[in-house]
Amino acid sequence: MPHEAISACDMFKIGVGPSSSHTLGPWRAALRCLDSITKQGGINEVAEITVLLYGSLAKTGKGHGTDIACLLGLCGEDPVTIDVNSINYKINYITQQKKLKLAGKIEIPFDPLVNVQFLFRESLPYHPNGLTFLVTMKSGNTWSETFYSIGGGFVVKEGESAGATAEVDLPFPINTSAELLHWCMKTGLAISEVVMENEQTWRTEAETKKGMLTIWKTMQECMYRGCHTPGILPGGLSVRRRAAELNKKLVGNRTYSDYNSWIKAIQEGGQNFQYILDCVSSFALAINEENAAFGRVVTAPTNGAAGVIPAVLQYFITFLNGNDEDKIVRFLLTASEVGSIFKKGATISAAMGGCQAEIGVSSAMAAAGLTEVMGGTQRQALMAAEIAMEHHLGMTCDPIGGLVQVPCIERNAMGAIKAITASQLALQSSPDYAKVSLDKVVATMWNTALDMNSKYKETSDGGLAVQLPISLSEC
Repeated sequence: MPHEAISACDMFKIGVGPSSSHTLGPWRAALRCLDSITKQGGINEVAEITVLLYGSLAKTGKGHGTDIACLLGLCGEDPVTIDVNSINYKINYITQQKKLKLAGKIEIPFDPLVNVQFLFRESLPYHPNGLTFLVTMKSGNTWSETFYSIGGGFVVKEGESAGATAEVDLPFPINTSAELLHWCMKTGLAISEVVMENEQTWRTEAETKKGMLTIWKTMQECMYRGCHTPGILPGGLSVRRRAAELNKKLVGNRTYSDYNSWIKAIQEGGQNFQYILDCVSSFALAINEENAAFGRVVTAPTNGAAGVIPAVLQYFITFLNGNDEDKIVRFLLTASEVGSIFKKGATISAAMGGCQAEIGVSSAMAAAGLTEVMGGTQRQALMAAEIAMEHHLGMTCDPIGGLVQVPCIERNAMGAIKAITASQLALQSSPDYAKVSLDKVVATMWNTALDMNSKYKETSDGGLAVQLPISLSEC
């Protein structure tokens, strides 16, 4: 069976909130469109571009900033490096001047109200997150490209395979948890060590470690910002940020000046269960409040679930003496492999599988990562992932107003706590007696996704979204 090769550096992508599939994916699609324009005759020859958004991208695109992402991508902005504080200015300029600086080089007429079309009643067959770029050249020639944002910032162009990376020859090809466990048992390597061997197909071990630590630093910075930024989230729901207020209560009168001294101040609060529970919740809330405010986050494996893994890793560092670079790298590599197994065997797109595909997968990833660095065996790590996902099966995606706020932000705190509980259960159990394997849960999740009504798959057509209806024009 052909295997799909997914690097840990692809599972964890640095980008801008609020959504990996509805913001980062379309942004990356727009950048790919720019490359195609260059091949089709050049940036200077473009007369007009129109963006068509289909399915879930249309129904929740306003709340997720899909139109903003497409505009920034067409301007040639990099989601990894863009100054997030400049986004409002850039979008306001395009809206007011009705001009867009294509690839940052040449201005073309562009009215977002006309040139970005939300096709609420149309969906493309391959995936609910479809978008098409219609390009008119000065010569009068027209052409188009269609892309699908398939979750976690991964983008597939129409006509190409979602597993286009399958031709990469890995030393340990893995599609399933059974295959992962096979390689672990055959070599005696831990999960993270198997993953590191595969990563060396793309880069050196030192480069992979550096990449993972950069990912963690980005998560840290996002968490710290979120725990110190009060106010109201944008979008029309008037949701109050809670992480800063909660952090203030937890830290009390203890003083600090940066991330490291902040963690020391938190540690001085002790090891009371309720205190730790509140700290983990504040870590997760902080990240997803930043995500909802177009802050810089890391897909883990998605933006909507970006708070679970860093909250659990921060818990390990803060309360379990885990501030060790090698352990941090091992945690992230183990988590990434579990995420890739779900992507290959099911989906990490809420538009395809509901919230079980985002919070559920992130919780499973975090549980496996925590179990490995806590000294668990390979089988216990996979057992922890299975337990975490088993108790997210069937979770719907029903964001109010199409915004990644209610219930999404709180779900990250819940997913983090479930991951910690799953890890503890696995560490105190023998996998020999487990009734359900991780692969069986992956298959069950996918079957559940297929059975789930589309109104519960990031369309805001059902669930909580219709209990508190907010029109897209208000957001």
